[in-house]
Amino acid sequence: MRRHLVPAALLLPLTLLLAACGGSSAADTAGAGTDGKGSLTLNVGDQKGGSEAVLRAAGELKNLDYKIKWSTFTSGPPLLEAVNAKAVDVGGVGNTPPVFAAGAGSKVSVVAAWHGTSKGEAILVPKNSSLRKPEELKGRSIAVAQGSSAHFQLIASLKEAGLKLSDVKVKYLQPADALAAFTGGKVDAWAVWDPYTSQVLDAKQGRILADGDGVVNGLSFQVAAPSALKDTKKAAAVKDYLERLRRAQDWVYRHPDAWAKVWAKDTGLPYEVALASVKRTNASRIAVAVDKPLIASEQQIADTFTELKLIPGKVDFAAFVDTRFNGGLPPSTTTPRVYKDS
Repeated sequence: MRRHLVPAALLLPLTLLLAACGGSSAADTAGAGTDGKGSLTLNVGDQKGGSEAVLRAAGELKNLDYKIKWSTFTSGPPLLEAVNAKAVDVGGVGNTPPVFAAGAGSKVSVVAAWHGTSKGEAILVPKNSSLRKPEELKGRSIAVAQGSSAHFQLIASLKEAGLKLSDVKVKYLQPADALAAFTGGKVDAWAVWDPYTSQVLDAKQGRILADGDGVVNGLSFQVAAPSALKDTKKAAAVKDYLERLRRAQDWVYRHPDAWAKVWAKDTGLPYEVALASVKRTNASRIAVAVDKPLIASEQQIADTFTELKLIPGKVDFAAFVDTRFNGGLPPSTTTPRVYKDS
């Protein structure tokens, strides 16, 4: 039986996912409750199906000697606005929101990183499209969320094909609207991330024209407020929190099916789509150091958006990192894991 895409209205919650980095969504700071006990409270910014869900599924929210107060945001940019305002101590985002936060002069520090494959970052075309290679996108219309990781992936993929962003007709649309435009034949292509990529493929309503593997850096981050890092007790809690996240990610790699079930329930994704996304993208992530190659890679993203006048002025990304939590982590260039079916 043919599977169908979830209606666009039901896709709205998916913009809350960890990989969703669009810049125009608002915050939902109602919060998702509190875990742990003790006199110290760590205010953590999260996105639907993100850190809280994976920590809970992996059993990493047990034996906390401090409290974690969760606040849920619709995407990375508003989460980082809360970090800048000191309303959140630490939170998870994709590779692009920190660049825009740095461009705005926000008080934020990247404190942890994960490196995964970028196969889920893709330029999709309808199944019956005549387009067969990225070079053929010239003059075509492409939907993408402005300021998102997909935005940079589109720019980088076009460059690989010898094209510029000005060579295509960019339609800045958030995922739910982009999906409607894509399936309705209003655009020729859609630059997006997992789980949308997996969803379109699963529904057999599109195919990948190009993906971000080897084109974009595949990084995701935890970003903290410098004021929290200056507090000795909070800094210790941040350290413990990051260690729990790293163990939880290892759990995802070992238990992709179990995590897909939790993720599907938490986000409303069909299980098959969640599992495909986990195997293509999520399970591949490995904790890496916040190091010079990482800074250089993010600097390239910043410079690209500055050249396009989407960020005002030059950004010194090195001024927005804190390397104290690197420990014995491998370099940021470490090859991501590859999930293999048993």
